[in-house]
Amino acid sequence: MAKFKAAIIGGGHIASQNHIPALKALNEEVEIVAICSRDINKARVLANQHGIPLAFDDAAEMYKSDLKPDLIFNCTANHLHHQFTMQALENGCHVLCEKPPGLNAQQAREMAELALSKGKVLAYNFQRRQSHEFSILKKLQEEGRFGNIYHIKATYLRRRGIPGWGNFTNKEIQGGGALIDLGVHILDLALDLLDYQTPKQILGNTYDLIGNTGGKGLKGNWDPSKFEVEDACFTHLSFSDNTSISLSCSFALNQKEEESVNLEVFGSNAGAMLNPPVMFTEIAGELTDTHFPFVEKSNWQLKNTHAFIDACLGKPSNICNATQGAVLQEIVERIYQSAESAHTVML
Repeated sequence: MAKFKAAIIGGGHIASQNHIPALKALNEEVEIVAICSRDINKARVLANQHGIPLAFDDAAEMYKSDLKPDLIFNCTANHLHHQFTMQALENGCHVLCEKPPGLNAQQAREMAELALSKGKVLAYNFQRRQSHEFSILKKLQEEGRFGNIYHIKATYLRRRGIPGWGNFTNKEIQGGGALIDLGVHILDLALDLLDYQTPKQILGNTYDLIGNTGGKGLKGNWDPSKFEVEDACFTHLSFSDNTSISLSCSFALNQKEEESVNLEVFGSNAGAMLNPPVMFTEIAGELTDTHFPFVEKSNWQLKNTHAFIDACLGKPSNICNATQGAVLQEIVERIYQSAESAHTVML
């Protein structure tokens, strides 16, 4: 079988540190043929560093080249995800887009609809799905160990982790703060355990009390006068089958830990925690905790890229697909709407 030809749009850190190494490790299945960046010098430097044949500052020109790509890895800023994903799909490419899917639900729906009409795979880079810890929770679920899952507590909290670089505090470019940058990762996992249902009710609260006042930062210094997004978000999702998710995420929160990322799953037969993986249940009439002390560490990005390629080949894959991405983006939009209106949003 001929190799896929891949191109990367966006020449920043996520491209150079995540996607290019993963694609090079899968060189029997895919070849990187082009880098496209609005800064042609950045594109050329990155291409030269990694032996990539072509560099562009215009994606339209890239699609006209002799080495026209089959796969696009969209590593642009959030506000450009929709534009470059739509262009790639129109040019007959499968797309792996960085998270979030877009700035709003309409964008995510348009991308999903175009991918379907073109018969192409559109997926999103929620690579935490590929951790061994999460695979344990999925296997416990598949084996029926939980019984009926009725509530999931999802957290991605930083004590003082407002990024002091890039555009993370710019609402126009990012679309939001802690929720759209961090919370979406753990929300994706929780939704995956609940078959990616759409909730019937959403109640959200967002805050910017630390981001707007400043203080000590653990990920660089930020400018509070230019802080336009939320530094914390807390939300409750209720579903029609009476299951629920509580989601907490923060760039900055006065908590003990520097960073805490976790899922807590509550089922009728057993519960579990993601980090570290532990199952809580009852055996022989006694309460017991089952630990998994030999969990292997894995390269999440490598596994997620491989999952994307599998999807493009029509093989089974646990990648976050276009339909799921549209559901997640609508939930994110509704959380912000609830927070802004101070009311529960009904879907």
